[in-house]
Amino acid sequence: MICAALAFPGLAQARCENHVPQPKPQNASRDIVGVDLDTIQERGWIEFAVYEDFPPYSFEENGAPAGIDIKIGELIAEDLGVKARFKFVSPDENLEADLRNTLWKGPIVGGAVSNVMLRVPYDSEFTCRVEQVVFTGQYASETIAIAYDEAKYPEDKPVPAYFRFDTVAVENDSIADFYLTSLIGGRGGGDKIHRFPSMTEAMAALQAGEVMAAMGPLAQLEYGAGDGVGVHQPPLPGFAVGKWTIGLGVNFRYRPLSYSVDDAIYAALQDGRIAEIFAGYGLTHLPPER
Repeated sequence: MICAALAFPGLAQARCENHVPQPKPQNASRDIVGVDLDTIQERGWIEFAVYEDFPPYSFEENGAPAGIDIKIGELIAEDLGVKARFKFVSPDENLEADLRNTLWKGPIVGGAVSNVMLRVPYDSEFTCRVEQVVFTGQYASETIAIAYDEAKYPEDKPVPAYFRFDTVAVENDSIADFYLTSLIGGRGGGDKIHRFPSMTEAMAALQAGEVMAAMGPLAQLEYGAGDGVGVHQPPLPGFAVGKWTIGLGVNFRYRPLSYSVDDAIYAALQDGRIAEIFAGYGLTHLPPER
């Protein structure tokens, strides 16, 4: 749901070439825009913004925060010598709005900004447009995959072209939805695409036998796959953005915090702790591009 909002890069050497710098935001009287590293360590806690009801990344389980991103936040907090706190936030209309609400301005009504936002897709060109945020701490990659009913596909695993005739579940208005609609929607297969409010519900429909397959981010498919459901990553013809990097966002005023957060992530990638977090949820950790 997040990555579809990004503009994706062209040539690396042309990064920010035609970008016109934005006016620097000014604090209003109500703003306390973020907190520096020294203050965080003195008070003894750091607050992470995470998306609500977004398994396997961030959700509540038995009244407590759970998920991949929660474990990542706890890992960072431990490295900084403080405790982790989490603020569950609802996604806005696009990623820029999410970053504005959570990191550098705050919501229009009530609430305050957080120190770090987790699960921020990294894109080189996008960072040119959003100067108020430091994009750092890349800790994983995500890719689009297909989950399928193994009994329905005993030999050949399904590829996107199959869904002209076979039913497939997607999250409504997701990158997988846009891709399949573009690929087969006008060729007589649009009625085979079953749209659900979330990937959790899409995978539940697959488990219940309501559809033959589901398409979406690999981690969400693996997390929702039960007995009799396989997951694979076939070639995706015409799909320009089938894989992307996931990292963190920090308010641009607090670069020392962003450096310390990135150091914690880098160390955990090197010694395998982040891969262990994914494995603990039965997921494949795809190394990030850093």
